[in-house]
Amino acid sequence: MQTRLADDPRKRLVWGLTLVLIAVTALLGAAPGAATATPVAVAAPPVPVLSWGPCGTNADAPGDGFECATARVPLDYRQPTGRTIPLAVTRRLAADPAHRTGVLLLHPGGPGNSGVDFARNSYAALPASLRDAFDVVGYDMRGVARSGQVECWDDKEYSAAVDAARGVPGPGALHGAIRQGADFATACRQRSGDLVPFVGTGSNAKDIDLLRQALGEETLSFYGRSFGSHVGTVYAAQFPRRVRAMVLDGAYDPRRYADVPYAYDGPQFVALDAAVGRFLDWCAQNATTCGFGEGRPRQAFEQLKRALDADPVITASGRPATGYTLAYRLMFNINAGKEIWPYLGEALRAAQNRQGTFLLSPPSPASFDFLNVNMAVECADRAYPAGRLLLGTLVSAHVAAAPLLGPAIGLGPPTYDHNHAPTCAQWPAERPSRYEGSYRAAGSAPILILGTTGDPDTPYQDAVALAGTLDNGRLLTFDAEGHTAYNRSACVSALATAYLATLALPARGTVCADEAPPGSLDRRTAGIEVDETRDVIPALH
Repeated sequence: MQTRLADDPRKRLVWGLTLVLIAVTALLGAAPGAATATPVAVAAPPVPVLSWGPCGTNADAPGDGFECATARVPLDYRQPTGRTIPLAVTRRLAADPAHRTGVLLLHPGGPGNSGVDFARNSYAALPASLRDAFDVVGYDMRGVARSGQVECWDDKEYSAAVDAARGVPGPGALHGAIRQGADFATACRQRSGDLVPFVGTGSNAKDIDLLRQALGEETLSFYGRSFGSHVGTVYAAQFPRRVRAMVLDGAYDPRRYADVPYAYDGPQFVALDAAVGRFLDWCAQNATTCGFGEGRPRQAFEQLKRALDADPVITASGRPATGYTLAYRLMFNINAGKEIWPYLGEALRAAQNRQGTFLLSPPSPASFDFLNVNMAVECADRAYPAGRLLLGTLVSAHVAAAPLLGPAIGLGPPTYDHNHAPTCAQWPAERPSRYEGSYRAAGSAPILILGTTGDPDTPYQDAVALAGTLDNGRLLTFDAEGHTAYNRSACVSALATAYLATLALPARGTVCADEAPPGSLDRRTAGIEVDETRDVIPALH
């Protein structure tokens, strides 16, 4: 029988302390910054000149209809005519030039995913009405892939850290996580110190406006998913009258994310654990279809983590797969929603039998490229209050509130969203590229926010909060499991596509509830084996 929070005095104590500290943090905000000086007029940065041509190597898929260019933008927008950095840009022209509407910029999640790859890999999944009317554009934001890859830890250091991590961390894990966070932050300063202060979203949004000008457009249409939704929010906040249409899918509550990050992190831990819990509960009720746990999947999951920790599976690469590996992979794959639940059950059963499965695939060098950027950008954006006592207390509370994956992810090495605090609270770099203004986007065109009720990565309440923050926000709800909504629901896709194409908004309070149910094992789905290094709009089916 599962213990309720109200029946467990230890959990009541943890949560009581957490709520007090989160309230204090929320009231005080982040660490105080320097006094604001009187604004000084600066020159406008020069508009990049885009020389379009073939995309180059075979790896860049020449002949797919896309062309490529490089945009040079200021490294530091406080010195707009100073040193520049190159951004890789790609586009595919509107298929129906006679009825062209403008540019549709696609921005992936992460941070850390390639926007060039996102545009190319997602193009075929876009409805014909959008491919016909828009030049589809993508770019690698500063610090990502072709636009100057950030490196903090190298592959050897990252491999050693994740291979030593455990699904059920032992005593001293909190101290180890804080020590690794400090080491990672120091490595960022040493290896990418000229770049990491300038990879924040405030500068990223300014880059987008320079790209808009370089493309010769008065306004932009924009689709951003997950972290891309935060980029869109900051762009609209800085350049509200340059928004023609904007869809923000899997949205962030921008103020809590950037200014009160501990208060943002706690619900994210809970959302992830709750999604995994709902999957395991489905396994308990559908034991034959799930194939894992023989009716007691929660207990089987805990036993599996411990068994892999005690005796890791040695993978084909020679690296160990532990309980941490299992938790790490499940964190990303749970994002695909109900339709892959049977495959997750099958994969957990394979892990029990020590057979090869995507859930026992250690993070790769490509993963490390993604994770380096993911950490560096969010540390540039988010101002955690200083103090190891607050850090340790709140990380411990967040982990305790999410027992399925929280200990592994929250007390593991620097990787993804949920454990940024141990690094970002000790971040040594200045944050000149962080956005610190209002998020109202006063004067913008309507902005459509897509929120998924069971989202494990960006909790649904964030979408609700963003819709209420924006002066002209409209919330469209997808009642479903999984991360993001566009092209996972025919209902959402039709409404969001109509808005991008014609500016017609869905009615207030609209809820779509057409999630695909758990699929049968005799057919593969696009969602299975989701990899954190490859973001793509799924094909609607």
